[in-house]
Amino acid sequence: MTSTDTLIRAELVSFARDPGDDNLPQPGSLEHYGDGLLWLKNGHIQAAGHYSELIDQLPPDSQVLDYRGKLIMPGFIDTHVHYVQLDIMASYGRQLLDWLNDYTFPEECRFASHAHAEALSNAFLDEMLRAGTTTAQVFGSSHPGSVDAFFTACQKRQLRMLVGKVLMDRNAPDALMDGATGITDTERLIEDWHGKQRLGYSVTPRFAPTSTKTQMDAAGALLRNDFTLWLQTHLAENTGELDWVAELFPGSRDYLSVYEEAGLVGPRSTFAHGIHLDNGMRKRLAERGANIAFCPSSNLFLGSGLFDREAARETGMAFTYASDIGAGTDLSGFGTLKSAYQVGQLRRQPLTAWQGFYGLTHGNAKALSLDSHIGQLAPSYEADFVVIDPQATPLLGRRISRCTTLGERLFALMMLADDRAIYETWAGGICQHHRD
Repeated sequence: MTSTDTLIRAELVSFARDPGDDNLPQPGSLEHYGDGLLWLKNGHIQAAGHYSELIDQLPPDSQVLDYRGKLIMPGFIDTHVHYVQLDIMASYGRQLLDWLNDYTFPEECRFASHAHAEALSNAFLDEMLRAGTTTAQVFGSSHPGSVDAFFTACQKRQLRMLVGKVLMDRNAPDALMDGATGITDTERLIEDWHGKQRLGYSVTPRFAPTSTKTQMDAAGALLRNDFTLWLQTHLAENTGELDWVAELFPGSRDYLSVYEEAGLVGPRSTFAHGIHLDNGMRKRLAERGANIAFCPSSNLFLGSGLFDREAARETGMAFTYASDIGAGTDLSGFGTLKSAYQVGQLRRQPLTAWQGFYGLTHGNAKALSLDSHIGQLAPSYEADFVVIDPQATPLLGRRISRCTTLGERLFALMMLADDRAIYETWAGGICQHHRD
């Protein structure tokens, strides 16, 4: 074994495909090794399997990190989050448009300072890794320096990350509007960062009300010129927002068509929220391979509504799980799944632990077209994973001790765990966070 090999003995849980909505995962979907071995080499997974079957393949002098009693899963993935809103989390709850005007826009003005953007980039990544999230699709502010600072911080940590500069040329404070330079700044950022190491660029019009048709058409042209780019924006979060879009775009049949007409709806497009959609819009999103980022804690906090997972399933529309910080209340994937379960209960659509943890890992990776790189504990995949401590708190430990099946234990984690349960977070084969 060379110095580039790392071996970890622990329980391993990963999903090879969608486990379905039943109480038990579909055959072949779950990969579970109660006494497993994870073999890392040069930032990737060399092997993952039963300890007893892999140990004989190792040189006699191999050193194995003994994490028995811990559970390893692929790193959590967050498909929609605003790093520039970290410091306005837990601001007194308002509806969406009030939230933007009273909190978001004033806060994002601070990112004209590169020093501030640099400090917040590192603070956000510290919190994200503490929560077990190894990849996210992230909004910057409308300042190109906010994206330069964030990409620089991600590059130093060798993280796989998608980021974009907000495009916004109307209905916002003058200090945030980018009409003259928004697209050219985006083109420069794409040239500097997209595809470098593990970084990718998401073209980022904030949402239809803050971009003119000219700006959105230009954003669509960027996507047509480079099919490897991503697209992120917001869609149908709040009923007041829908009314505003109808006033601003009277010639469009509905909110989604505003984006369709600009060429923004495709297989690498993520639309945050998607609460107030009809089945026709859901089917159009499904046909184009786009996904809706389900942001349950944010939707509850702002009173925006309850996402309909069953309608998404019935129409074939892909959806992902996201924190939507700063309206979201928790950077932790556990917190996102807990809120998703609660939203599901109110809609009589219970969320199983299998579906939740699949969605947070392989499912989110697949929707972002990253599933050939991350989302599983399997050979050749990048070594992004979390080490979970089921005994992290006395209450969690008590509940886990009463569980008799893996499904019960995963559900208890989904309901009771938080960042204290993240013992370590590894990204690119490097331990990036270790719990104090």
